[in-house]
Amino acid sequence: MQEPLTAWQAVVAHAERDPDRTFLNQPVEGEVISWTFGEAVDNARRFASALRGMGLEKGDRVAILSKNVAEWLLADYAIMMAGLISVPIYPTAGAATIRHVMRHSEAKAVIVGKLDDPDIPKQALATDIPKIALRYPSMDCQYEWQSLIESHEPWRDYHEPDAAETMTILYTSGSTGQPKGVVISYRAYNYASQTTRDILEVDASDRMLSYLPLAHITERSVIAGPAAFAGSELFFAESLATFRTDMKRANPTAFVSVPRLWVQFQAGVHAKIPPAKLNLLLSLPIVGRKVARKVREELGLADCRLVGSGSAPISPLTLKWYEKLGVNISEGWGMSETSGLSCGNNPFSSSRVGTIGVPLPGTEMKLTDDGEILLKSPGLFTEYYKQPELTAEVFSDDGFFHTGDKGEWDETLQAFRITGRVKDQFKSAKGKYVTPVPIEGKLSGNPLFEQVCVMGSGLRAPVALTVLSPVSKGMEREEIEHSLVKTLGDVNETLESHEKMSNIFIVDEPWTIENDLLTPTLKIKRDKLESKYGQLISEPRNEKVVWP
Repeated sequence: MQEPLTAWQAVVAHAERDPDRTFLNQPVEGEVISWTFGEAVDNARRFASALRGMGLEKGDRVAILSKNVAEWLLADYAIMMAGLISVPIYPTAGAATIRHVMRHSEAKAVIVGKLDDPDIPKQALATDIPKIALRYPSMDCQYEWQSLIESHEPWRDYHEPDAAETMTILYTSGSTGQPKGVVISYRAYNYASQTTRDILEVDASDRMLSYLPLAHITERSVIAGPAAFAGSELFFAESLATFRTDMKRANPTAFVSVPRLWVQFQAGVHAKIPPAKLNLLLSLPIVGRKVARKVREELGLADCRLVGSGSAPISPLTLKWYEKLGVNISEGWGMSETSGLSCGNNPFSSSRVGTIGVPLPGTEMKLTDDGEILLKSPGLFTEYYKQPELTAEVFSDDGFFHTGDKGEWDETLQAFRITGRVKDQFKSAKGKYVTPVPIEGKLSGNPLFEQVCVMGSGLRAPVALTVLSPVSKGMEREEIEHSLVKTLGDVNETLESHEKMSNIFIVDEPWTIENDLLTPTLKIKRDKLESKYGQLISEPRNEKVVWP
């Protein structure tokens, strides 16, 4: 049987074979609503009818503005079934970003779902554009999901797309400048989702939890895509407050997260068991295995056979800490422009911890003379929407994409390693360039650090700006300072003279999406941090650790 080209075709195929098997699980106020494969297809088909009944025509763009919920995926399938193009918007996007995406994409309708602050889209969305509300209270809309489902017959005229046809336009999270529209074809998404499914050996017996933004390519092609093509069961998280309960309910066999959450998980463990005590317990043969199992159960990872981290670099020391617990995290790398995962430590290899492993089958990666990663793959994006000059600029004559990420090839390990972004480099007062990401990775091995940014453009020496983790709560300042000074010294010993840091600056305010210091995918916004704290770090300090 030929593999389906689209996610919705895969779900339809599963529904035809086993319509009563559970596919989606959505908690709503503590109660779980589930969809079988048959029900999911029926809902998507009815919603496709509703969309076309609004006068939308093939090729029209439809925006989706919502946190992760089951209906997000069903709406996405319906959009594809109807021959439309989805334009996801991050649920944390500000009014200016929402207005830009809607205007630039020329979206003809918007689906509004679960949001933390419904007032923002109220300000940003034009009054005359059709708005469709999902079941979650957010803002007044002309249409409502359930009533549309109940009042329309299933769509019969399935759109059968060409492989090169546009499936979705993903607007980058905008760590610098205005978000760009990354055009993803059916071929690219199919390649990314199915190749990820194959290398991770995801099948119908797997359970996954969807909680990272579906507006981001990682969640869409590393979780939702493989689940659709493999027929896995997919669970959703209701809120941050219920995350632990949602995680334990899902009891995932495959789980992917971002470094920020892995660090928070680690801090939560250390808050209950101090690092020294935990290390001692884990070193004991029989007790250690029981403790590790208990910690995995508390994290909701008791039955997890596939664990991944992506979106940003993660400290090798953090990965080694999890490895001692029996949680083998495979670090992966990819971008919106590559349709998701392009290179990964899969299958997991302990010797390759600290690298991103090797490219996926069908993907070719190489380095320029100055270390920039170039990539060619069936998963590459088609273009930047309405930006032909920028599109031409990032592609070489032989079809390789300039990723903007710097890397190196470890000949011994036969693996790639990410060393940062080309644009993240800064020049200190000594006139030499400093690449901050590897230094941040080394610092992050200390569990007292929750967030770290190394900066120092024009300074006599780089400095580390940091937010302390909950592990520091209850510790004496002297104890914290001793640990940070030791880490600073240990890391500096591994660096070139022009890279050595002079100070660690502690700040009180966490860096969040809400205060515009993190992107929606939890990457730090260096330019914003430099602007906010530039004055703080500009004066020379005698003390190694500078407290707020």
